[in-house]
Amino acid sequence: MSRNSADVFARYVGAQFSLPEKPEIRQRPAIAISRQTGAGALTVANLIAQQLNVDFQGDPPHPWKVFDRNLAQRILEDHQLSARMEPYIPEDAKHPLTDALESVLGLHPSFWILRQHTVETIRRLAARGNVILVGRGASSITAQLPHVLQVRLVAPLPDRVLNFAHYHQLPRENAARLVPETDERRRRYVRTYFDTDIEDPTNYDLTINTGRSGFEQAARTIINVLFAKLATVHQQTPQSP
Repeated sequence: MSRNSADVFARYVGAQFSLPEKPEIRQRPAIAISRQTGAGALTVANLIAQQLNVDFQGDPPHPWKVFDRNLAQRILEDHQLSARMEPYIPEDAKHPLTDALESVLGLHPSFWILRQHTVETIRRLAARGNVILVGRGASSITAQLPHVLQVRLVAPLPDRVLNFAHYHQLPRENAARLVPETDERRRRYVRTYFDTDIEDPTNYDLTINTGRSGFEQAARTIINVLFAKLATVHQQTPQSP
């Protein structure tokens, strides 16, 4: 998605799309996105953040931020771990023997310790609010937090292969191999460390097929559902005496 396209989207929303009434803020909201590879999660997340930074930063203002690849860096920073460990914390589950050997060699803490670090960082970011968390089990980790919207983005495999090839500047045949491989790594990661099936639609507030909706419509839909969820949470929250 080009910068010009994002600008057009922002102007379109402001001029032609009437957003729901913005709820009173008691707890800054957050969005957790689970995604199929190539479904456009980062593009959609950036479009959401761009629009919410215009319309819904809160008072006092608190800019929205997207955490995707930089989430691994944030986990390392939060727990005073060397940036050199980043290659050892992929969004995957290693074989227990491989994990144990690398831990003994001092290459990284065990994956179960890194899992706990991941949980702590994601919960801290979600509690801060005005964040969009992409991947790394964020939907599972924040599932019990009422102010966090859980979203799953999917798309037909041919669309995802084309998106992946374009985004990473790869030949289509390479993308056709990498997309299902990446999907399986992410399924394995969430299943192993969070005991969750990422394909189960009941784990989410909202599932969107970006192959049908497009990225802009997906972003608008997520914003609408976020406002609706926050309004419901606000109504259900007991009033202070």
